[in-house]
Amino acid sequence: MSKITFIGAGSTVFAKNILGDVMQTPALQGFEIALFDIDAERLNDSEQMLLNLQQTSQSTCHIKAYTDRKEALRGAKYVVNAIQVGGYDPCTITDFEIPKKYGLRQTIADTVGIGGIFRNLRTIPVMLDFARDINEVCPDALFLNYTNPMAVLTNVMNTYGGVKTVGLCHSVQVCVPHLFEHLDLDPTGVKYKIAGINHMAWLLEASKDGVDLYPEIKRRAAEKQKEKHHDMVRYELMLKFGYYITESSEHNAEYHPYFIKRNYPELIERFNIPLDEYPRRCVNQIEGWKSMRDSLVNDRSLEHCRSHEYASYILEAIETNKPFKIGGNVMNTGLITNLPKEACVEVPCLVDANGVTPTFVGDLPPQLAALNRTNINTQLLTIEAAITGKRDHIYHAALLDPHTSAELSMDDIVSLCDDLIEAHGSWLPSYK
Repeated sequence: MSKITFIGAGSTVFAKNILGDVMQTPALQGFEIALFDIDAERLNDSEQMLLNLQQTSQSTCHIKAYTDRKEALRGAKYVVNAIQVGGYDPCTITDFEIPKKYGLRQTIADTVGIGGIFRNLRTIPVMLDFARDINEVCPDALFLNYTNPMAVLTNVMNTYGGVKTVGLCHSVQVCVPHLFEHLDLDPTGVKYKIAGINHMAWLLEASKDGVDLYPEIKRRAAEKQKEKHHDMVRYELMLKFGYYITESSEHNAEYHPYFIKRNYPELIERFNIPLDEYPRRCVNQIEGWKSMRDSLVNDRSLEHCRSHEYASYILEAIETNKPFKIGGNVMNTGLITNLPKEACVEVPCLVDANGVTPTFVGDLPPQLAALNRTNINTQLLTIEAAITGKRDHIYHAALLDPHTSAELSMDDIVSLCDDLIEAHGSWLPSYK
């Protein structure tokens, strides 16, 4: 029996989307769906939820929960990863509250920035533990990573874990539909091309019947900027740098040095930036789960419609050899020619029986590559810190981060890193 292992299966709502999709896919019937999570209660909830879905979908997939990670992985053909190390309390709280003492504010803090750096530092050792298990008990498995920070973790699994890994994000497939909806444009029949790095990939082309749509997109975006809306940061970046970016405005506000600035507090209001957005979401999700749990876990008539998540489509394409295109996070093996080869990039990929095959992009427009490199710098130094165990490289990663370095002095950045290392305690390995 072929096997799909889901690590972090206690993320019940996400497990419903990914594994519910699997159970809706004819080519994936008969697979074992192996569930693993360190939270026994949430693991049990997800198992029961999937058993409910199995009954209503009449799927022949076999659901099994494991308390031993290595056994959950043993013999897996595919591994889906959706963990969060440290959770909201204490680690996300730490990532936000200690920087505030230095006057450094954030919105999401899960990609780059000081919060993204420390989220990486506590997650990389766990991921490398997964890699050791995978190399022992399922060395040929394809690892589908959904965990942020996407670019760094996917890079580490490929480069240092020796695991065949593709990183999957939601932002590519929703980019054009959401943009066109907000601008009252019809997305039907639109051809587009997206490439860059995760959360900072670019809508490089958008056309319909051979007509370039960018002039009209920019005209409408400029009109929208006259009033408050949810996407003001991305529109501003597009109007200044020429291209629309895949990830949301609340994310991009902290990827650049232009928007969250103590000396220009009016920018927060002008660009409608939701500071401390991720902690609010976490609290709301925790509260929402309390009311949602009963309907998900105890509803014997629970149903599911296949979502837009890539995972089941990737597995289906490999199993059937029917090609499917994704936006995937992969190592830059000459794919984007003006970004570093050591970087993880997000590019169009073809999926079929050969697995995930990235496509060649070439040079990005120079201003876009330059913006990508500002984030890649911090990503690569964070990896260097995690692999070498040298504290100096944590400082280097933070000193090179666009938002952090625009707000704080060098001495304050070093002090902030030291405070965060101390506050995280056993969530981090020791750094020399």
